[in-house]
Amino acid sequence: VLIEVAKEEEKTVGGLVLASAAKERPQTGTVIAVGEGRVLDNGELAAVPVQVGDTVLFEKYAGSEVKYDGKEYLIFSAKDIVAIVE
Repeated sequence: VLIEVAKEEEKTVGGLVLASAAKERPQTGTVIAVGEGRVLDNGELAAVPVQVGDTVLFEKYAGSEVKYDGKEYLIFSAKDIVAIVE
């Protein structure tokens, strides 16, 4: 699953500007692309539970970071996605 990472606020509630090292990694994003799924031990294909356009919540330190065309993306296994945000 390819996810475009949501941008985090650069200010605290009190209005302080955060240094880039002090920011936490975002945990939400929009699904940009989805693979076919994974093959189970019995040979069946397990479908991916999300679709392109879904906003998802994912594990904090999971996924691989990728930068393409000036944007940040994360590549995840479907098991690292915690929830679909509505």
